[in-house]
Order: sequence, then C-alpha cells, then structure tokens
Amino acid sequence: MTANEDSAIYRDVMRFKPNDLTPNAWAVRAGVSRTVWADMRRHGNPSRRTLEKLLAAASSSLAEFEALRIGSPVAAVGGGDRLSDKKGWEWGHARLPGLPLLATNLAGEWGEPGSGVELTELRPEQLVDHLPRPPSLAGDSAAYALTIVGESMWPRFRPGRRVAVSPRSPVVVGDDVIVRLHSKGVGQRALIKELVKRASSAVELRQFNPERSFIVELSEIDQIHKVAGEVI
Repeated sequence: MTANEDSAIYRDVMRFKPNDLTPNAWAVRAGVSRTVWADMRRHGNPSRRTLEKLLAAASSSLAEFEALRIGSPVAAVGGGDRLSDKKGWEWGHARLPGLPLLATNLAGEWGEPGSGVELTELRPEQLVDHLPRPPSLAGDSAAYALTIVGESMWPRFRPGRRVAVSPRSPVVVGDDVIVRLHSKGVGQRALIKELVKRASSAVELRQFNPERSFIVELSEIDQIHKVAGEVI
C-alpha cells in the first residue's frame, strides 16, 4: 500500500507517531490489533477507543488530534464529545447498518477427547446486539459479529473481544477463519482458527493456545467465513 492509498485519518494519526517507534510497533504498544490498524489505514473511520489508545501511547489526546483535524487551537476544543459532532470532522460517513452480534458459547473439544482443540457454539437465531459496521463490510449484507469466548487464539484474540465476520470475502491461507461445521439441532459448532492449508478434500487449521495444527475433512464443513477484524 502506498502513501497515496492511505486513508486521510490514518495520515493525520501518523503525525502523532512517536519518533522511536515504527507504525506497527506503535499499534502494538497501544494495544491496537493488526486487523483494526489495517482497517483504519485502508478505510479510515476508526472508533473513539482506537484513537484514544493510539494517542495515549503517543502522550497526546483526542483534544489535540481534533484541533489538528479542524484547524482550531486546542484551547477552543473544550471537553465535549466532539467525535460525534460531524460538523467538526472531515471524516464523517453515512451511518452504516449495524452488524448482528450472534450469541456464542464454549462447546468442548473437537475430535478425540483430550485433543485440546477448542470448539465454539454459534447461535445464529439468537442475536445479542448490533455493533458498528466497519466500512470495509459496507457491501456485505451477510456479515455478522461474534464474541470470542475461549482462549485458543490468544494472543491474537482475547476472550471477550468481538470480531466481524465476512461470509462474502475470499478466504486465503493465513486468514483467521470461522469454520462452521455440519451440526444437528439449534446451535452450530464452529472452529475459530487460522487457515494453514487448503486441499481438495480437507483443510489444515491452527490454534495458538495450546498450539495445535490439525486436519478437518471438507465433508465435515458447512461453510468457511473470513474473520475481518475486531469490532471495537
């Protein structure tokens, strides 16, 4: 990605980057995931929390950042929530429909007892909430969100974090994926893992905690959806 392809707000945020850190190192120090960082760089429209974390790690503040964006002195900004004031921000977008947040539960282990491969149960019929939709998913009406309920993908995804899922995005090796398995009953068993390899009859997946790589036959799989990133 070239500088000309970066979003306007990413370029403005980069003006606050600490001199002793690379952009990625800054994001790591701030606790911003690589997927959220990449989405902000490409599409803009970061959440208030993401900006607060980045600016705090740069010993700055939202007030200073807003002053830069609107060209007014910091002293004139005041203490209001100016992030919701579209008149003062150049980067406002039309409101997108929310992402449906599916209920999730731990569902034991996949495969043989003692495998250590964590299973998640999805409840597509049970919506918990609607979350802000990332601009990158504006055209994906089938996109949804879910809550990470286990620790198998730590440190990539912490338990309790919410991720956006895109059924329509192409899935390639190295992507984080939701592998929805054929299931009977109301809930659907799923594997939230990294895609390591694809073959004509099976896929290889990996989890990080405990570290496991394993094979799942395509005959066991209903759908594979791409994890588009965290929703903050």
